[in-house]
Amino acid sequence: MLHAIPAAAMSIDELDPSLIPPDQGQTELQVYIPETGHTIRGMILDYWRANGSGLIYGNPISEPFVGPNGLYSQAFERAIFQYDPTYLWTEDPVIRPMPIGQMLLADLTDASRADGRRSGGIANLVAFTPPSADSERAAKVEELGGRFSEVTGFSIAGDFATWYDANEGDFYLGSPLSEPFAQRGKTVQYYERGILAQGKNGAELLSSPYDTAAKWGFDTAKVDQGDIPTYDESLFQTAYNPSGVDVTQLSGRRWIYVSLSEQMMTVYQGDTVVLQSYISSGLAPNVTSPGEFHIRLKYPSQTMSGFTDATGEVTGFADDETSTPAGESRWEVEDVPDVMYFSMSAEALHGAYWHNNFGNPMSHGCINQPLDVAAFMYGWAPLGTEVTVVE
Repeated sequence: MLHAIPAAAMSIDELDPSLIPPDQGQTELQVYIPETGHTIRGMILDYWRANGSGLIYGNPISEPFVGPNGLYSQAFERAIFQYDPTYLWTEDPVIRPMPIGQMLLADLTDASRADGRRSGGIANLVAFTPPSADSERAAKVEELGGRFSEVTGFSIAGDFATWYDANEGDFYLGSPLSEPFAQRGKTVQYYERGILAQGKNGAELLSSPYDTAAKWGFDTAKVDQGDIPTYDESLFQTAYNPSGVDVTQLSGRRWIYVSLSEQMMTVYQGDTVVLQSYISSGLAPNVTSPGEFHIRLKYPSQTMSGFTDATGEVTGFADDETSTPAGESRWEVEDVPDVMYFSMSAEALHGAYWHNNFGNPMSHGCINQPLDVAAFMYGWAPLGTEVTVVE
């Protein structure tokens, strides 16, 4: 748990290179947000776009800085994004909000009033006792279609559960640290990485970093724009959307859904279907793995090669200096376009120029796309975009 830690004294330039986001194919652009007077670039820009841009986490209120836990960070209106190298070689997001919830909760429960009593007696409220062992309260949670965190025992229900499920709350919010309770005229619930509040149109992240900038160790002073382009989605769309939907006018979180049985990919931004296309997934014995993934590595073009055994199963991948194992065959496909890896099994979304049999399995495990679809997707889907593959 993160408690009160003095703001980091080092600058980004002094940070260990292993803690700087590496080149995973993120955009080379740096953009300016005039509403808050700050820039976004690199991997954090990719993840911000993948997760709804300003709609979900707000706009940047700092430039990159070293967080109090020593990680590469940037503050936004509703979260502090951090690069965590622990997750680099996994299928999970490597950029996620800093775990500020425990610290904010400690400040809340430790705050004293002028008369010496704790603020509102907040530490004694039932909201800070896990309800999972209380049958009456547990029944109310179940009535709301809720559930309990296996980690903390607190509930996730109602509009808060809706937000949590729609925005990959397990990664971006973590476990709940309280039950919903009233604070400053709003119903709120504390989580490891932020605070959800009940709004007019459902739950939303509560703005918190602004109030504690000095504690987190960042400067909110605006920077000059210079020749940095103003953020606009048209900067990233280098290829036409074959479906005709103008994504530059859309907002919301990005999500790719692949049905193996239907050999169909459906692409969402917010509640809008951006595109649907037939694809070609892995042909047995190299079937594409179902599961929850994220775009984790991108190449505009790549030569793919590897080895197969007598059954046709891929046994490994190769480079120019790798010799072919005895009893196996080498395969190679040059200049594969618009490659976006999403799994640790080297499965990727990419264009396929060598066949036009989309709607049928054809690959070594990757998801083949028509060339025009792949070209559009490469600009539309930044690092961190969720990829759901189902049977």
